[in-house]
Amino acid sequence: MSVGIRRRQASIPSRAASNPSPQTSERPFGAAVAVLVPCHNEEGAIQTVVRDFRAALPAATIYVYDNNSSDRTSDMAMAAGAIVRREPLQGKGNVVRRMFADIEADVYVLVDGDDTYHAGSAVMLVRTLIDQQLDMVSAARVTDIEKAYRPGHRFGNRLITGIVAHIFGNHFCDMLSGYKVLSRRYVKSFPALTTGFEIETEMTVHALQLRMPVSEVPVPYKDRPTGSLSKLRTFRDGFRILRTILVLIKEERPLQFFCSIFALLALISTMLVLPIFSEYLETGLVPRLPTAVLATGTMLLAFLSLTCGLILDTVTLGRRELKRMCYLAARAPGDAMSWPVPRDTDRN
Repeated sequence: MSVGIRRRQASIPSRAASNPSPQTSERPFGAAVAVLVPCHNEEGAIQTVVRDFRAALPAATIYVYDNNSSDRTSDMAMAAGAIVRREPLQGKGNVVRRMFADIEADVYVLVDGDDTYHAGSAVMLVRTLIDQQLDMVSAARVTDIEKAYRPGHRFGNRLITGIVAHIFGNHFCDMLSGYKVLSRRYVKSFPALTTGFEIETEMTVHALQLRMPVSEVPVPYKDRPTGSLSKLRTFRDGFRILRTILVLIKEERPLQFFCSIFALLALISTMLVLPIFSEYLETGLVPRLPTAVLATGTMLLAFLSLTCGLILDTVTLGRRELKRMCYLAARAPGDAMSWPVPRDTDRN
């Protein structure tokens, strides 16, 4: 592949270097790294993925979660040296929720098992997260291979990323990338409510909503190996992602959502009542009583929507504060991993 990434490699923070952990030789980043690979029928690619990430991150523990595969995905992953577990609930979102709940680590590398992402870039991504004390580093896909990234997927990705950027903030150009490096405090504060490929959208919105420090790094992207088929359906999953965005707007931006409904209903009510009001001024009569009742009811619904928005905005603020507290309860990336545990004598 002609695409290359040139990135200055920063050094490990001086504080971590001056206070090395007893396991520093086993943990080159001063942190426990876990590679999480959700899989469904990836028999032809999973061994390459496991071996490449083991070569790139030799101290990391690699977990492969088999999501009801009908082929030998589990056997091939186990033969390559991965820890294999199973998640019976179908869907990538269900698998990610299970992985985040079960696995303990300081840094999490989430990657698809289809051998399309560049394993060698994992070192740069992990180092970026630790050195800059970020909570999410997303890999933006860069490729010159047309088959690797279909035009429909490119258009849908740009459309969905643009919608999220307009509403929640413009921090990513490839929001739907399945290759991400995450901090412990991100993972342990992420609710993971979606079930399918909408999980990337939910992950991005979670980071933006809590104003986490994030970054995006371009990495090479290649086409799938022979015999490996994409599980993503352009229209079906695209509509599911759009629906998820709409739900997230309602949940995370309720005042904007219900104010939009208020404005639409108020406009309809005004358009209905203007001719009636004009005629009333001229004749003193209201001959179209049903239309007047309809206009009145529509305006009442408009103000009811506005009231819902105001109430739910307060509820959302409370939920956001709770998630923030869960986020702050976990260890920060970087030199915070080397903080000594206080002894009982230190408290006295």
